[in-house]
Amino acid sequence: MKHAYLLASLVLVVACHKASTGSGDDDQGGADANPLGSAAFTIQSSDLMIAAGEEITYCYYFHTPNTTMLPITAWSSHMTPGSHHMIMFWGSSSQPADGTVDQNCGIGEGGSIASIPIWVYASQTPDETLQIPTDDGTGTNTPLAQPVPPNQPAVFQMHYLNEGSTALTVHVQISGYALPPSTKYTETDAFVTYNANITIPSEAVGVVATDTCTTPSGGKFWTVSTHSHKQSVATDIKDDTGAVIFSSTDWQHPGTTNWNPPSFYEFPNNSLTVDCTYDNNDPSDPNSLTTIHDGPSAETNEMCMATGYFFPATGAQFCYCPASGCLSL
Repeated sequence: MKHAYLLASLVLVVACHKASTGSGDDDQGGADANPLGSAAFTIQSSDLMIAAGEEITYCYYFHTPNTTMLPITAWSSHMTPGSHHMIMFWGSSSQPADGTVDQNCGIGEGGSIASIPIWVYASQTPDETLQIPTDDGTGTNTPLAQPVPPNQPAVFQMHYLNEGSTALTVHVQISGYALPPSTKYTETDAFVTYNANITIPSEAVGVVATDTCTTPSGGKFWTVSTHSHKQSVATDIKDDTGAVIFSSTDWQHPGTTNWNPPSFYEFPNNSLTVDCTYDNNDPSDPNSLTTIHDGPSAETNEMCMATGYFFPATGAQFCYCPASGCLSL
């Protein structure tokens, strides 16, 4: 798999790794409680304790347990109360040992492409299913699928916010559902942008971060969304005609724009622009007294990302945008 980027490690805490095939563990509210049938594999992070009032980000490292290439046709996830969002990335052969947990993880740090891992799946709701389209629109009834190589290194980034008065025990769980063996499919993968040039001065209102990226030639999109942090008050995705194809004013639950066969979306001239608007004047937020820059921490940094899935694909595509201009990989 191309672009197996290394995530920077911070404080390491040894924890237990739980991986299973089939229907997973006994968490009855979990990722397998859905109508998709038996999961090809289920991964659950180790339990963590989040203190009352605490906001923190952790990463949990693992390998997928499959021994052959799996064409995934759906992801299903479960997050316990206190979980704000989770993102699953593909990792690298040099990542920390399975079951390792580290804080904040360094995702997005370092000001270089080497700090951006491969986006696979994300959720900001307690229980969510991402159903990949079962028809690529070519008239052949060929399903789309996202391939998972055998024993794939991976990591959960988990953002927790405990707004209650008592400590919470938390974890996330994800299941992958695969097509039957030997099924013909069209590969779909993630398309993600990352703005590495965000500066939001103290007390600023209406600061806009924008970047324009090249989408894959001939790429058809079946969903798009955005990812930002709490200073964000609006996010938009536009094509090069200026048409807004996605818009949100809710950074926590931005939603998605989806297309179904045969009417998938193709960007005119393969150009996507993402705008994120920020306010940094909340008197209750200590961050409003400082200048905020791009980075991984949902507590002290900001992000401006467009996310989506396209096909046909041969791997995930990334657009990384430092001050010198956007680079597509």
